[in-house]
Amino acid sequence: MIYLKTEEEIERMRECNRIVSMTHAEIARVIKPGISTFSIDKLSDEFIRDMGAVPGFLNYSGFPNSVCISVNDVVVHGIPDDTVLEDGDVVSVDIGAVKNGFNGDSCFTFEVGNVDEQVKYLLQVTRESLYKGIEKAVHGNRIGDIGNAVQKHAEKHGYGIVRELVGHGIGADLHEEPEVPNFGRKGTGPKLQRGMCIAIEPMITMGKRFIRQEKDGWTVRTIDHKPAAHFEHTIAITKEKADILSDFSIIDKAIEQNKLIK
Repeated sequence: MIYLKTEEEIERMRECNRIVSMTHAEIARVIKPGISTFSIDKLSDEFIRDMGAVPGFLNYSGFPNSVCISVNDVVVHGIPDDTVLEDGDVVSVDIGAVKNGFNGDSCFTFEVGNVDEQVKYLLQVTRESLYKGIEKAVHGNRIGDIGNAVQKHAEKHGYGIVRELVGHGIGADLHEEPEVPNFGRKGTGPKLQRGMCIAIEPMITMGKRFIRQEKDGWTVRTIDHKPAAHFEHTIAITKEKADILSDFSIIDKAIEQNKLIK
């Protein structure tokens, strides 16, 4: 069942998603070669709680940490540990927060130090594909219109689109109906309605689209070990253009400030 949200509920979700985006901005200020993924997890957990929320991923279906941190060929669900980031790494950080009974969810892929230009371009195209999908997320369109827009943009650049993992509805539960694939045909799938809230999250690979799951039951890698990128926004469907509840602008600003300090 797809749950339509009231304006009040959407505003609660906006608050959750702003906390998620602010947490990403805090990470942007400290991420650099030499920092461990566990340190990023600890910082995120403390910041989310300081903002009056709780981490949405901690113990979700048994996940052992507060955020998912996926480095280079890890597509999603990387478990924070003592892994130290190195110059040239790319790191997707997927964050959830719960406050006032609703969830926020957003992912951002960070560059660490001096990243290869080809890998930078993968991140650029993945982020662009997210917004291509969001453009189609309006009342009256269908889920397939979103996936088709993402797919066309990513494949135009020769990249792979992970198909086993998809976006989702979101609200009082982290994962609600409908599923939101990053591929598909126009005019297919559930119809988008005002009040629907969904997380759109392209997971794009530099090489082949195929993935495998590690023995830990969480970590998902590209099968050819080429880098992947992952960007995600939570949005609300309206009569006009989508209302983006998470916010990359504060993350981008923090990244630029970090560069100036260096």
